[in-house]
Amino acid sequence: MSNPVFFTAPGTLDQQVPGSVFVLQGAEARHAVTVKRLAVGEAVDIADGAGKRLTGTVTAAAPGELSVECQDVADEPRPGIRLVLVQALAKGDRDELAAETATELGIDAVIPWQAERSIVRWKAERAAKAHAKWQSVVTAAAKQARRAWIPEVRAAVDGPGLQAAVAAADLAIILHEDAVRPLRQVLESWLEASASGEAGPREVLLIVGPEGGISPREVTRLCDAGAVTALLGHHVLRSSTAGPAATVLASDILGRW
Repeated sequence: MSNPVFFTAPGTLDQQVPGSVFVLQGAEARHAVTVKRLAVGEAVDIADGAGKRLTGTVTAAAPGELSVECQDVADEPRPGIRLVLVQALAKGDRDELAAETATELGIDAVIPWQAERSIVRWKAERAAKAHAKWQSVVTAAAKQARRAWIPEVRAAVDGPGLQAAVAAADLAIILHEDAVRPLRQVLESWLEASASGEAGPREVLLIVGPEGGISPREVTRLCDAGAVTALLGHHVLRSSTAGPAATVLASDILGRW
């Protein structure tokens, strides 16, 4: 069974070596001690959310403070092809559920999207609060999944903002029920075409619309910016389900799993 994971700030593990003792403090330490009830001698992982993972053993546990003797420190590289979920805002917390589940399945970043048909609106006074909530949801999901990387929740975008993101991406895919080509075919064709291209990290956007779907005008504008449409399956999925399902399929096809 994998060790439980608790997060610390990026950079705080940089000086740790086997035999050193790292002291975790604050909310994560309280969770480890008072909720998980970790005790001396138990194994635990401390991750900085940016790919560095310390594996060690608890040497002391007190309210608000957990001491861990380091056994190993490893840097976990990010995938060469990174998946970004563009999730349209949706009612009933379905958008948050999509971000949460996609995080558990390995998504690298999430972009909240104010689509034309989104019922939920992030107005100025609630935008910062809503964004912080999404990041909290994603962080908790990364912790549950024992990840060393916490996906970034990027700034919310509107139509023009998403068009700019599409233009900057290596591949942008609109998951659409009227598409002709299956998602597998789109990804495999892109992989084949880019096999001889420049090395380095690449980014694939998976674009999911709201409950009412992506409007024809949005599809046209996004395709004009460089996006392609793809069919995820024969059935119409909820806004909360499409992104995670696409994450699984893409992770397999792109060799991330």
